[in-house]
Amino acid sequence: MTRYLISFNDGAMDHIPAEELPDVGKAAHAVVQEAVSAGVWVYGTGLERQQASIVATDGTVTDGPYPETKEVIGGFVVIDAATREDALAWAARFAAACRCAQEVRELMPDPETDAMLREAESRG
Repeated sequence: MTRYLISFNDGAMDHIPAEELPDVGKAAHAVVQEAVSAGVWVYGTGLERQQASIVATDGTVTDGPYPETKEVIGGFVVIDAATREDALAWAARFAAACRCAQEVRELMPDPETDAMLREAESRG
């Protein structure tokens, strides 16, 4: 299976009236439950609307995002799907629930990190 990042931009849900947000939350959580039940759910969350901090390679911290950044992530989920088509189908479900477009990107595999995680899990 391959992991996919499904995300939406900050502000993508601003068109939704405040009184409808509880219904959007219920719909999104229903899709999350479906993903958990299907065994594809890895992790997901919304991001607080705040200015990011940028940490440089020398450890210097500055406020961000960089000025050239036009869009920032507002929320995301990571799923483990058999095919890209499956990931796109899950993204469509999240798009309908959240009432906003979703971007789908395949995550690069990292067998070394996966092996470290398996080892840590086996140690309890």
